[in-house]
Amino acid sequence: METTLLKSVSEGTRQWMALSQTPSLGPSRAKKLLQHFGDTEHIFRASLTELEAAGLPAAAAQSIALGKSLELAEAEVEKCTAAGVQLLSPASEEYPQQLLEIYDPPMVLYVKGSLEVVGKTGVAVIGTRHPTPYGLGMAERLACDLAARGLIIFSGMARGVDSAAHRGTVNVKGQTVAVFGTGVDVIYPRENAKLAEQILANGGALVSEFPMGTSPAPHNFPIRNRIISGLAYGVLVVEAGEYSGTRITARCALEQGREVYAVPGNVTNKLAWGPNTLIKQGAKLVATWEDVWEELPTDIRLRVEAEHGVATQESTTASLFDQPVTDLKPHERKIFALIRADESVHIDTLVEKLEGQLSSSEIFAALFELEMAGKIRQLAGKNYVRSF
Repeated sequence: METTLLKSVSEGTRQWMALSQTPSLGPSRAKKLLQHFGDTEHIFRASLTELEAAGLPAAAAQSIALGKSLELAEAEVEKCTAAGVQLLSPASEEYPQQLLEIYDPPMVLYVKGSLEVVGKTGVAVIGTRHPTPYGLGMAERLACDLAARGLIIFSGMARGVDSAAHRGTVNVKGQTVAVFGTGVDVIYPRENAKLAEQILANGGALVSEFPMGTSPAPHNFPIRNRIISGLAYGVLVVEAGEYSGTRITARCALEQGREVYAVPGNVTNKLAWGPNTLIKQGAKLVATWEDVWEELPTDIRLRVEAEHGVATQESTTASLFDQPVTDLKPHERKIFALIRADESVHIDTLVEKLEGQLSSSEIFAALFELEMAGKIRQLAGKNYVRSF
């Protein structure tokens, strides 16, 4: 007997799922097939000859005509049911309208979490997997401030900037959508398992177009980038090298007619090449959340404000480099004042600067307390930066 979730998958979505399970049939070819036959129902009523005449490869035409694609679809739907994963297709009312605007929208979206949040207005925050402390801090702070104002934060759950953006959002109990390059049931990287749980707990969602159980193959991630930009109103780039996946997402955003924003970086840092080049090409320079917010059309701002309400407390827009230290002990306050958010400081530098004021043991103890309190983070090689 079918479960409620299995029953809730419409016939149209099952047919789209069957298309996604058909060999040699990607989103672009499926779009042309739909234009030829008019709808998915006529595709599955077509004969093998008609399918081949429509330009389908032999393997794809046979899979559809002989019912193999529908069988695979049923098996995939059952896997989703068992895992509590919901399915969206262009036949679904909840399918994000902004995603239908792109050239090659996914045939099926696997969604774990909120369906509603996937279609809401938001900004994608993307960047390198190996950011500087400055890049991490800017990604986390900007995501935090934008999410606090009701915007959804979209990103790819990768190490580095992506994870920082998701983390900044959950820190203010905001909603964020992680677009996977794996199956939605495969958390990658594995250390983000807790972050994925927090995203779901805050009403966010995990999304993928790849079948359940899909492993993190390198070629999947550039493919998923068009979804990140396609879901968002605009794309905010924080640190990216000359040759990086972030460039692919930025290019997708431009092709899709999305706004592109960039956080400027130090010109001597190779990770500043991406955002600085985008700014030279016309991307909006972003230093604070206001730079993004002010670029939103009035109707979008009003809608977001009506749905969420805009926070006005100064604490939610505190400078990245000016965090309150009133709750710290005297020793901790001295050390905290020497640690920056945008640049790491080595423990030897701290000892040198505090010579004659604090002993080494006092410095070590204060660093431990600050780290346990979540005020600072230790990087490799006994380097420290402020947390957010």
